[in-house]
Amino acid sequence: MYIHLGSDTVVRDEDVIGIFDIENTSTEKFTREYLLAAQKRKSVINVNLDMPRAFIVVQKDLRERVYITPVSSSTLMKRANRNR
Repeated sequence: MYIHLGSDTVVRDEDVIGIFDIENTSTEKFTREYLLAAQKRKSVINVNLDMPRAFIVVQKDLRERVYITPVSSSTLMKRANRNR
């Protein structure tokens, strides 16, 4: 199944490694370093330009992507669990 991340962006639920709340996790040094490294690798995809509320780490075919979305992490988790 698929999880709708906002706008026209969907990902396969089986490819999702994690769903994270930006406000709660971005205060950690490790998370900031991880997101910065992902930007340098050009692996970050902004779903749209609205205020970001969550990021989703997805791995498909050994390639990791980080989606930044205005959809809350709790809503994304509900969408993911609905597909199970």
